[in-house]
Amino acid sequence: MTGRVQGQVALITGAARGQGRSHAVRLAEEGADIIAVDICRQIDSVPFPMATSTDLAETVRLVEGLDRRIVAFEADVRDYDALKGAVDAGVAELGRLDIVAINAGIVSYGRTEEISEEAWRDTLDVNLTGAWHTAKAVIGHMKSAGRGGSIVLTSSYAGLNGGENAIHYTSSKHGVVGLMRSLALELAPYSIRVNSVHPGNIDTDMVNHVGMYRLFRPDLEDPSREDFLEVAVTLPALPVALLDPVDISNAVLFLASDEARYITGVTLPVDAGWNVK
Repeated sequence: MTGRVQGQVALITGAARGQGRSHAVRLAEEGADIIAVDICRQIDSVPFPMATSTDLAETVRLVEGLDRRIVAFEADVRDYDALKGAVDAGVAELGRLDIVAINAGIVSYGRTEEISEEAWRDTLDVNLTGAWHTAKAVIGHMKSAGRGGSIVLTSSYAGLNGGENAIHYTSSKHGVVGLMRSLALELAPYSIRVNSVHPGNIDTDMVNHVGMYRLFRPDLEDPSREDFLEVAVTLPALPVALLDPVDISNAVLFLASDEARYITGVTLPVDAGWNVK
């Protein structure tokens, strides 16, 4: 099956690399044009290098290689005016907006008493306020077009359960679920469907760094990726240490397509069974 979102336009936040880039490419493969947004700079409380302008340019190259149109903007989802400006410019350039993948997110680590005020604010501001900003920026375009549409918010397996060592991240991702469910109710009269995806550990830069390795292997002074994978593979029900970003993109594509035309308000885990253990 091809062309599942043919002729539609998808906005993706956090599109420079990782899951966001994968979403852009997968939706483009199925016929969508893309509005790509990313901050493309570092946030001080984030313990790994964030995406750059070069990364965003690579997303553009990959989508254009599929013979689809793409416009890209560097904007911080915490800055509503900048984000709204990017959304408005993208819609003006590509002519419509049908799909929104609210994907931008950050994480840092620590026990509750160790997390700094800065890390708490940054995480909630990006993961939850940024998601609200994105919804706020797109709703007018989608309502006025009268074609319905699909909004997919990226939460996490941590958005469905409690978790240690990242209470700010877990809290933000639970908040995304509340945001999703409220939006699903508000936008249903306009045939705009709203759902959330809940990834497990994904093979991206957010996971592949020493801070994550140490979190999973506190028994080792200097754990390697291989050391991390030895533990990570034991956590989901299925024997999978890390999922590929495209596994999440396929779920986003499904929720955006007509195959999911009557699915709204759903929390969809794509976590190899992490939440059933």
